[in-house]
Amino acid sequence: MESIINYGIWSLAPLLFAIVTAFLTRSAIFSLFAGSLIGVVMMDFDPAAALMGFDPAGGFVRLIANSLDGEFIRICVIIMFIGILFELFKRAGVLVAFANKVSRTGTSPKQVKFTTWLLGFFIVDDYFSPLMTGPIMRPLSDRARISREKLAFILDSTTASVCVLVPFMSWGAYIGGLIAIEGGPVSNIDEAIELFASSIPYNVYPMLLILFTLLICLEILPDFGFMKKAETRAAEEGKVLRDGAIPMVSEDDEDDIFEQTQENPSLFFDFAVPIIIVFGTVITSYFIFGTLKISEAFITAVIYLGVSLYIKGYAKNFSDLTEIGVKGSKSVMSALIITALAYCINTVTKGLGAAEFIMAVSEGFMTPSLLVASTFFITAAISFSTGTSWGAFALMIPFVLPIAYGFSGGVANDPIVYKAIAAVIGGGIFGDHSSPVSDTSVLSSIGAGSDHMDHVITQLPYALLIGFTTILIYLVI
Repeated sequence: MESIINYGIWSLAPLLFAIVTAFLTRSAIFSLFAGSLIGVVMMDFDPAAALMGFDPAGGFVRLIANSLDGEFIRICVIIMFIGILFELFKRAGVLVAFANKVSRTGTSPKQVKFTTWLLGFFIVDDYFSPLMTGPIMRPLSDRARISREKLAFILDSTTASVCVLVPFMSWGAYIGGLIAIEGGPVSNIDEAIELFASSIPYNVYPMLLILFTLLICLEILPDFGFMKKAETRAAEEGKVLRDGAIPMVSEDDEDDIFEQTQENPSLFFDFAVPIIIVFGTVITSYFIFGTLKISEAFITAVIYLGVSLYIKGYAKNFSDLTEIGVKGSKSVMSALIITALAYCINTVTKGLGAAEFIMAVSEGFMTPSLLVASTFFITAAISFSTGTSWGAFALMIPFVLPIAYGFSGGVANDPIVYKAIAAVIGGGIFGDHSSPVSDTSVLSSIGAGSDHMDHVITQLPYALLIGFTTILIYLVI
């Protein structure tokens, strides 16, 4: 699907159409499909193809084949097994028991929101955090009449934002690798990770976002905009979802989630041990293999809990266990479709050269005084457009670091270098946090059981406020 044509501003057309349509229709699936199809037409259509009979359906099939790679399959496996794991949790009755245990510390809306925010610091992974915290807190959140949109916002604000403040995890290793590749005053990966760690105090956007979310959770700051309407609806009418919303998880089982099926569920063996297996596998694999074996972690936890329920008689037979697995997989089906379409439209924007166009347009005003602020803005635009912060990092770090080294006289340990790296990372997190095609935004909608576009629409004003504040700070400091 690579293109040799310079589309210029038209490279943004499929994504802009998808975003506008999504906001108007609140249907992420339709909008992403339509935007992807427009991109296919733009990249495949030419006079010769028109004379021979243009086949957009065939082009879309090729787009799917080129987009849904091994990384997509890995995400699908993670999402499916998380759905299965929580279906097993429900059969064991431990979600009810845990909710009741947590409720003893307080079930007011303020306390539930704060607990959700706090859990984001214990689960430091952008995929794992919303998918683990959301289903655990969702029953309590619903009881407290907190809108699903607010729950999704809290989950989304404590995922990637927390990850980039922890230098010795996968995010730090990835960003350090990009810095090391550029060479210059940095000669190895250890120095690169150290440079990344030194830039953290200048990473304004994620720190402001985490603080802002905390103040919203504690109700020190009031809600505004679309989020205020959602919270008013939930509090006054008891509707955690708006009428007509399409939640990212099946609502068929939401009404019976508090129907405890077992008399004495074991919070240790049927809840704590599977979570320990997940965390233990992820942490151990990172130190042994240098990668996070997230899918393997969830598969292992599912096997353990399935065997445990079978031995205890909570699952009647293997057919019953299979039915639990199928039910858990079905509950996340809409999430899998949206994730697939998000990959497709990301391929389209790359093929049309959207990121390169944004960089070319902005190159003219990349001056020393505006370097940091413009770097944040451009990275944010790329990340929002493509839905991937890691892709934005890969594009912008090679572009910005040489300029920053030039301003610092070739010295790595200089504030301008720290600020430039931080601006790239913060801009990437903005897109990860606010874009409707971002995988972490999608996963936050899954974890919260929220309508995806409702999550995006209610959250975007908050992200824009923090982003605008970040730019002002970078212009001053």
